[in-house]
Amino acid sequence: MSKRIVIIGGGYVGLYAAVRLQQRLRRGEAEVTLVNPENFMVYRPLLPEVASGTLEPRHAVVPLRAVLGGTRFVAGRMSAVDTERRTVSVEPEAGPALELPYDELVLGMGAVAKLLPVPGLADFGIGFNSLAEAAHLRDHVLRQLEIASATTDPELRRCALTFVFVGGGYTGVEAIAELQDMAVDVLAGYPEIQPAEMRWVLVEAMDRILTTVSKDLADRSVEELRGRGIDVRLGTQLKSGEKGHMELSDGDEFDAGTLVWVAGTRPSPLANEIGLPVDERGRIQVDETLRVHGHPDIWAAGDCAAVPDTVRGGLCPPTAQFAVRQGRRIGDNLVARVRGGPLQPFAYRSRGEFVTLGKNKAVGEVLGRKVHGPLAWAARRAYYAMQIPTWNRTIRVLGDWLVGMPFGHDVVNLDSREEPREAFQEAAGKHSKI
Repeated sequence: MSKRIVIIGGGYVGLYAAVRLQQRLRRGEAEVTLVNPENFMVYRPLLPEVASGTLEPRHAVVPLRAVLGGTRFVAGRMSAVDTERRTVSVEPEAGPALELPYDELVLGMGAVAKLLPVPGLADFGIGFNSLAEAAHLRDHVLRQLEIASATTDPELRRCALTFVFVGGGYTGVEAIAELQDMAVDVLAGYPEIQPAEMRWVLVEAMDRILTTVSKDLADRSVEELRGRGIDVRLGTQLKSGEKGHMELSDGDEFDAGTLVWVAGTRPSPLANEIGLPVDERGRIQVDETLRVHGHPDIWAAGDCAAVPDTVRGGLCPPTAQFAVRQGRRIGDNLVARVRGGPLQPFAYRSRGEFVTLGKNKAVGEVLGRKVHGPLAWAARRAYYAMQIPTWNRTIRVLGDWLVGMPFGHDVVNLDSREEPREAFQEAAGKHSKI
């Protein structure tokens, strides 16, 4: 009888584990099922360029059904795990819940935004953890430029042209750099606005940004951002953002039309709810082979797991580089389980890091060598283009970049797509009153 392998999550861990199984398993050895709410995987390192409009949103995703032709795909969310009966409960988008039996279970649920009880954040803040949020943020920034260019109210204008980003990690730094670069570039189409009128503020609670890269690269990034007029506030917290009025812990107060919350992530709450051992941060505890402690038939990796770093000690960082390799290691170990072979520990040493800071601007460290400027920017793009799954997507991403290089950013605001039925509903409402 073939093994029943169920994979929860279609991110880096789930996708790359499923691809590995698809490549290595022989016909009849196992039945693989992948469960994910969407039928695509978001390639998150490209989200800042989706937000700045240099990349088509659809090209930053990988269609799971197309890539995993030999894997059963179920669109839904896991709600519970019964480790005694070896079943997973799944809630599809519509219809009754499903119960999937498993012999081997892989958990790659990822992470969610880490929100703090900051007044006004839930009502006014914008996240940056999904494709929809990245596309929305681009439209929102362009809408603020339209508001500022049309109004005669100086306070409203100043508010619309003030953009606050909270969080100085990879996401926050790359997002504010790309969007500020875009906004400056498109001002040629807004003769009513001068570049100096825009105010961009990056708020970071720690005394440095980019804690996962070397301090030299982090300092160079701060120098680049400040040189472009971005106000980098280190050792500072957002105390309140109610009704767009920003209050910072350093005593500064001002109004802003944009508040982007990129202050880190936390493991999916499911990791803490399904009865498996977790650490103090809610990450599932696994051994060096990526099996959950006390559950030899359950595997976990990525943002939802505390994965031992067998190379440097401690735990592996929650980055795409590590999650991709963890997914592949789980796939290889599952093949070994199916065939009765030995399991191998996960071991990986990072080859380098890149941080994009806008068009032709980036910093990076590759094999111990520090690079910056256009060279780092080109190297980063080449690396991510080659890493995104399928040649189809690689060619589309490269095409977007090549076509966009000689031209400026597009100023088209498509925020109407967020309420696609609004015009229909308005028409129906007016008609009903006749």
